Parts: sequence; structure tokens; C-alpha cells
Amino acid sequence: MRKVMFAMNISIDGCHEHTHFNPGEDLMDYFTGLMQDTGVIVYGRKTYELMVPFWPEVAKNRTGRPCDVAFADAMTRIEKIVLSRTLENADETTRIVRGDPEGLIRELKQQPGEKIAFSSTSLLPRLLEAGLIDELYLIVHPVLVGENKRLFDNFLVPEKLNYRLEYTRLFKSGAMALHYQKSE
Repeated sequence: MRKVMFAMNISIDGCHEHTHFNPGEDLMDYFTGLMQDTGVIVYGRKTYELMVPFWPEVAKNRTGRPCDVAFADAMTRIEKIVLSRTLENADETTRIVRGDPEGLIRELKQQPGEKIAFSSTSLLPRLLEAGLIDELYLIVHPVLVGENKRLFDNFLVPEKLNYRLEYTRLFKSGAMALHYQKSE
């Protein structure tokens, strides 16, 4: 069965607004490594519109640091699905799914292949509550933001969900990657 991972940059106080972070080369290399064993990326609409067309353009035009181009290349090659009721069009490598997020993830998990990267902060609570997130990669940046939405603001767990810490990694910026696996 395929595993579903969720990876996100957050501040110490849990803010996930991307404009507060400036990942160094070592962190970009880390995210590129996560893409190496990913077979499909499932986005929510907002995250999709943040990532595409930005990263495909970096891959096409070879703009940015070498680590940015490497991430863009790795991310662009992966099949993409965007969960949205409102998105009208997506690029040619992306499929729009308007239905049941939990059902889609359950179906994808049963298919052979590499990991599923799930990337939607608004749908994360639903998938956590359904027990469908197998791995959490939380990169905590050494900054207190004090504003914007927090990653787990709307998460009301019906019962305790246990994860075990697999590893940590410290980056030159002081950011810390925390990799958690769901405990069975």
C-alpha cells in the first residue's frame, strides 16, 4: 500500500504562510529528496495555484539557484491532481478532481507506485481525522510570526492520533525538519 505524506514549512507558532520563509540551498535539496520517491502530488486549489505555474516555469526557463532548478525538475515530472470545486483549468500534466478527497486518497493508496504527496492545509484536518496521512514532514523555522493561519487551527481530533518521530535534521538557517510516521 502506498503511503501518504504531508510536508510543510511552519513557524515556531505554527504559521504556514510561505512568505515568512526563505529556504536555503540545503532545505531546497531536502524537499527535492522528498520528491524523488513521490509518484503523485495531490494539491488543494490554493496550493496548486501557488506551485503551478511557478515551479514548471523555473524548470522550463532554468531560472533561480541550481537547487531551485533541481526541485523544479523533480516536482514537474510528477503526476499531479488538484482537488477543487472551483478551478476551471489546470496545466496539461494535472487532473482536476471535484469529488470526495478521502475517497480519492483511499483509491490512490491501493494503487501500486511511489508515495503520495498531499499538499492542502485546508483539507489536512479531514485527512488526518480519516487516518489517511501516514507521514508528516514539518519543517519548523526559527521565527515567531504572530499572525495568519496556523497549521492545526481547525483540527478537532475525534481520538488521539499517535505519530512517532523518525528523524530530525537541522539546516544552516536554524530550521529543523521533523519526520513523523503514523503509529499503528
